[in-house]
Amino acid sequence: MSSSMAAVVKSVLSGDTLVLLPKGAPPGDASKEQLLSLAFVTAPRLKREGDEPFAFSSREFLRRNLVGREIKYTVLYTVPTTSREYGLAVVPNGPSIVEYAVAEGWVKIRDDAGKREEQSQHGELVEKLKALESKARLEYKGIWSQSDNGNIDINNEAPSDPNAFLQKWKGKKIEAVIERVIAGDRVAARLLLTPKEHQQIVVLVAGIKAPQSKRPDAPAEEFGEEAKSFIESRLLQRTVNVELVGLSPQNQFIGHVIHPRGSIAEFILLDGLARCFDQHSSMLGAGMTALREQEAKAKAKRINLWKDLVVRAKPAGSGFDCIVSRIQTADTIWVRNKAGAERKLGLSSVRSPPRPADHRDPKVPSHWQAEAKEFLRKKLIGKHVSVTIDGKRAPPKSDGKTSVPEGFEEREMATVMLNNKNVALELIENGLATVVHHRRDDEDRSPIWDTLKAAEGTAIEEQKGMHNPKAPATKPIVDASESEQKAKAHLSYLSRQKRTPAVVDFIASGSRFKLLIPKENVRLTFVLSGIRAPRTARNASEKSEPFGPEALEFTSRRAHQRDVEIDVEAIDKANGFIGTMYVNRENMAKLLVEEGLAQVHAYSAEQSGHGPELFAAEKSAKEARKNLWQNWTPDQDEETAREPSGVAEDANVTYTKKQDYKDVVVTNADETGRLKVQLVGSGTDQLEKLMADFRIFHSSKSNDTPLSAPPKVGDIIAAKFSEDGSFYRARVRRVDRDAKKADVLYIDYGNSESVPFTSMRPLTQTQFSTTKLKPQAVDAVLSFCQFPGSDMYAQEAIDYLLQITGDKQLVGNVDFTDKDGTMSLTLFKGESKSAEDSINAAMIQEGLCMVPRKLKAWERAYNDKLDQLRVKEQEAKDQRRGMWEYGDLTED
Repeated sequence: MSSSMAAVVKSVLSGDTLVLLPKGAPPGDASKEQLLSLAFVTAPRLKREGDEPFAFSSREFLRRNLVGREIKYTVLYTVPTTSREYGLAVVPNGPSIVEYAVAEGWVKIRDDAGKREEQSQHGELVEKLKALESKARLEYKGIWSQSDNGNIDINNEAPSDPNAFLQKWKGKKIEAVIERVIAGDRVAARLLLTPKEHQQIVVLVAGIKAPQSKRPDAPAEEFGEEAKSFIESRLLQRTVNVELVGLSPQNQFIGHVIHPRGSIAEFILLDGLARCFDQHSSMLGAGMTALREQEAKAKAKRINLWKDLVVRAKPAGSGFDCIVSRIQTADTIWVRNKAGAERKLGLSSVRSPPRPADHRDPKVPSHWQAEAKEFLRKKLIGKHVSVTIDGKRAPPKSDGKTSVPEGFEEREMATVMLNNKNVALELIENGLATVVHHRRDDEDRSPIWDTLKAAEGTAIEEQKGMHNPKAPATKPIVDASESEQKAKAHLSYLSRQKRTPAVVDFIASGSRFKLLIPKENVRLTFVLSGIRAPRTARNASEKSEPFGPEALEFTSRRAHQRDVEIDVEAIDKANGFIGTMYVNRENMAKLLVEEGLAQVHAYSAEQSGHGPELFAAEKSAKEARKNLWQNWTPDQDEETAREPSGVAEDANVTYTKKQDYKDVVVTNADETGRLKVQLVGSGTDQLEKLMADFRIFHSSKSNDTPLSAPPKVGDIIAAKFSEDGSFYRARVRRVDRDAKKADVLYIDYGNSESVPFTSMRPLTQTQFSTTKLKPQAVDAVLSFCQFPGSDMYAQEAIDYLLQITGDKQLVGNVDFTDKDGTMSLTLFKGESKSAEDSINAAMIQEGLCMVPRKLKAWERAYNDKLDQLRVKEQEAKDQRRGMWEYGDLTED
């Protein structure tokens, strides 16, 4: 008999046999394992062909009480033929294991107990055991039970129909015993389906991949044995819950193995002995997030598998807000930042729908590619989004070892969020993109890659989008501008329609477009009527006209890939359709002219019915010297005499000085020096009374009626002014439905601001309508004053003008009234003593305005006044005031 030794119970083979590890030995060191059979007793055996009665229950008694615990054992004897050791074991400060098992009825005394020579000295112990057995028999304990036959139906072979078994038990937590650890990511488990029905299966731990452990035909991979040992020490012969989630391609079961302290997958990942396994992501969905977090912690510590990991720093400025300017494909977009710079981005971890095998033309997108692009266009174009750069897809390496196709350009991959929703996820959910399968070491992926995979699985299951086997038949798009015959055929019905919805597909120049009319499935060339925009070079051999690129850029920002409305008037010689285009209800031609990026074509402007607004816009651009008109002078208009209908000033008309004094109040001045004034008199008296009634009306809670729908451009409404919280009459100039705001012009005072929809009310009351009292803010300019072109000096001039005129009643001489009603005024303060003491003269004397170098025809009638103002201007130059602080800027 040997002396007492300490060991830890690694496993229990049967109710009478233990596998021991010496105390302090590594858990995975099989060479130090020792088999100990309990002396004097025998237990039923677990067999592959079927367990003996009570075999499982007998083993369970020892397994539940001993596995993982320290014991003291003594070897009594060894059978020479088998070298099997028999002995006694006790739990420190606990009972004898043999006595305890006999007393509970889970083992029985061997027939030869105490009769062998080496056992003779233990006769007293044998007698005690026999007494305990007799008591257990009498009490029908354990294997002596009269109510249970001890039979359990155990299937040690894999289920004949794995898929059927999975469908029956998927998602259910099944109590199980881990019988064997094969590797760090797979175990053999005995599923306790019912108390009398068990099934043994191999389970791949869901969501992880561990290095391969040693096999008879192959050595272990690095950290393979450590991973196996990690699982063995925590799971072998422990009671766990198994939750099946799927099948591998080899029909092996994949499932969660849940230890009492949590999922074993998370623990082995945290220890750096396994990696997250992307192929399981579609089964786990959001459940992969917790696994990724544990893997990230191990990477941060650089332990085990990650000991040589090089952590790449995230680039500065990886997160930013911008506007989506263009949709290239379903997985590539262009965005523009506040500075106006464009940036090309790929959506992280998604790919545009593939082309069907029978789709031959690479230049024409397939049906689902077009659907996906249109989905993004409607959702994103012109919208504010939040972008986070996740990494880059690099071009091929020089050594030819690359994960991307040849010719693939490097591009940034990003997560794009619109209203806190991931755009890539919405594409996947609708079956309009596929998820990229990254290499194991590819970290440049979406942070919600697992969610994307789960969403893709759902889309496939629900047959959404491109996953629907019954794909709709594609309808070819008709090019209406392909020939004169087609153009005329489509003109006949398009010219009868008003505000036909269309989409801007391509912009060739500031005024020439390719449009899609989805309702008619038609594509056509469209030309803005009434204007001529400068041409843009089509290739490197051509040269753009001045301001051609600027006109193209302006139009692209406003209209590219936007929903627009068109009125078709005619066709040109190149089969292009001529007409008016409305972007957000604004005439695109007018917008170009206002910016000085197009000229009005008089005849076609008048034919289009938009002549007056186009001529007024051009006049405003000329006077502001914008772009094309930066060197414009009034003489040029007189010489060209462009408008045959008398729109321009008649050079043969003789102008005389006027004396037409009016009391006025300046209510606003914009950055170009254009004023808004009120004419003091009956109109302002009526305005005071109207505003008093207006305030009383809107202070009543009963009149707190919000707009029933978003306002439209041109609507007259009541708007709350941000500075005093009072309501005023206003006209809507621009609407931003996404931000739920609108730019408004206060029609009685001339100032503008952006107002939220919640600060607007309908103006339907007749007593406050513009028919009852017309808008009181009248357009005006300072006579003989040209404001500085520099923004700095221009703002200084406006500030000074408002300082000396704001909220004061002035006297103004109307020197000239333009055809659009704009008055040219010489303003005087009430205390002015002479005609020379004007505000106009003060502005010039302070160097804040200059006398125009090119005079309009009516201005020449005021030569004496001009001479006086030139004296003031020379004084400002000599004193280096205002715009003249660095010298005479007119000398060049």
